[in-house]
Amino acid sequence: MENFETVQVETDLLILGGGMASCGAAVEAAHWAKKNGLKVTMVDKAAVDRSGAVAMGLSAINQYVGLKDGENTVKNYVDYVKNDLMGVARDDHVASIARHVVVSVHLFEKWGLPIWTDDEGGYVHEGRWQLMINGESYKVVVAEAAKNHLGTDNIYERVFIVGPVMEGDECKGAYGFSVRENKFYIFKARAIFVAMGGAVHVFKPRSSGEGLGRAWYPPWNSGSSAYFTLKSGSEMTCQEVRFIPVRFKDAYGPVGAWFLLFKSRATNAFGGEYMVERREELDNWKPYGHVKPIPANLRNWLGMLDVMEGKGPIYMRTEEAIQKIAEQAPDEKAFKKKMKELESEAWEDFLDMTISQAILWAATDTQPEEKSSEIAAAEPYFIGSHSGASGAWVSGPKDLAPDEYFWGYENMCTTKGVFAAGDASGASSHKFSSGSHAEGRIAGKAAIRYLVNENPPMPTVEDSTIEKLKAETLKPLATYEEHKGFTSQPDVNPNYIVPKMFMFRLQKLMDEYAGGVGSQFTTSQKLLERGLELLGMLKEDSANLGAEDLHQLMRCWENVHRMYQAEAHMRTILFREETRWPGYYFRADFPKLDNDNWLCFVNCKMDPETEEWEMLKRDILPMS
Repeated sequence: MENFETVQVETDLLILGGGMASCGAAVEAAHWAKKNGLKVTMVDKAAVDRSGAVAMGLSAINQYVGLKDGENTVKNYVDYVKNDLMGVARDDHVASIARHVVVSVHLFEKWGLPIWTDDEGGYVHEGRWQLMINGESYKVVVAEAAKNHLGTDNIYERVFIVGPVMEGDECKGAYGFSVRENKFYIFKARAIFVAMGGAVHVFKPRSSGEGLGRAWYPPWNSGSSAYFTLKSGSEMTCQEVRFIPVRFKDAYGPVGAWFLLFKSRATNAFGGEYMVERREELDNWKPYGHVKPIPANLRNWLGMLDVMEGKGPIYMRTEEAIQKIAEQAPDEKAFKKKMKELESEAWEDFLDMTISQAILWAATDTQPEEKSSEIAAAEPYFIGSHSGASGAWVSGPKDLAPDEYFWGYENMCTTKGVFAAGDASGASSHKFSSGSHAEGRIAGKAAIRYLVNENPPMPTVEDSTIEKLKAETLKPLATYEEHKGFTSQPDVNPNYIVPKMFMFRLQKLMDEYAGGVGSQFTTSQKLLERGLELLGMLKEDSANLGAEDLHQLMRCWENVHRMYQAEAHMRTILFREETRWPGYYFRADFPKLDNDNWLCFVNCKMDPETEEWEMLKRDILPMS
């Protein structure tokens, strides 16, 4: 479109995303870039201060290995992660992050993040690996450090990245547009760091209607990382390993503090503890059903079985937990004081991370210190940093990775010069916010090392390529403008589909055929094959997306990104003929764990030109 300015930016290292991993990369890469006369540029579709998974705040740092006190080791953490993922995890990758995360946490504290301490000055733990924090401004603190290291002139905010600039199998940079101004951007870079989050709203959310858009994981994470790495030709891993968190129903408030800090029980509607009453079910998932802690998906599964047997809803016994702690007080005065403290902590846990939960409690006249709260399994998410593992297949560290997992530079994808971290890298879950920051630091340093050692040339991009990408990017605006007068209702038009309706269609498809809330998280070969057929039709219709303005244009491309994440998921879950993660999904036609045939990574690649897919098995290998 003629009224759109084309802006071209050249840089040595291009950081895509503004979340925790990207901020870690910015701090580390900027340090080493300065020593080598290199330029680092960050691009974020939002504002870095409030971008990413912890944008609203967080009440705990969920990964802190604490090597100095001798209580834990890197191996302890690797074992914990691998058991929780039912044996499917990269030992080398998890270990590399675990050994670096302490530095990130100490940096947070240095930058001003309040971490709870006890009377002796030690950190207050929520569980074995978690630290309690006053995290209302967690992301702001981390972002400020990143901005100080990079310099604001090297940060482009409110710029949405559509995809990679490719020439054959070479990634030359990225292209996108401003969501505030009529500007189309071409970023040419000698190396690219990808960390644009995971994917939410691929599946129909449990909270619909009044709660539409509400998600435990940030609703603005739209699968841009997966789209970028897929479109760059990078090999992907664990695309079937989605995560389904159990949260306070309807407002998606997290339950971690109640389980770990308050030691609360979860029961069915009749007061039965499904974790106790269904313990024999864990025998069906050996050896992982007998490890401690019990994997998150199996805990989900036992609760789901209760619901399917008519014993729901499931409740968190919040009032009981608070009462038990307060009863330890020596007298009535101390009891009342403790109750007040616990009440404050209970509410604060949500006010600094999931405000909607506190609002729902207030709206329904619920006081957690007096009344149990309903919990339920949410819809599936794709996040490589939590209990999921989906993301790009990246190189491990030289000193830990077996030869098959190492190709020169840590966290580099199989596409040369493209690096990934946070939710963008796979097979290394449970890194959370602190681990994502640490992984960003690792990858940022590796990217600078790649630039110094390999010295790739600054890429050139033909004018014809730029104009083609620009036309494709802005097409939804042109489509809407051409056909908007055909109907009086903008959402209903035979000549285009608006992004909201496109998303509804995608979510319905994924819910019914790929095992969402509406199908009790259950799927099968025939359902998945039909789902892929319908997704192919949706992909065709994506060419007719229409956007009224820049905001809708962003929504159009976000949903295209979700669609590719959905395809990677369905193809991978179809390929793995077993049920390995009940509680995340259940294959009705292959209902059992099959370690003989499927204790492996399932990887995939998509040809960027033909969009043909290749499915691969990769061995699970120990650290060297």
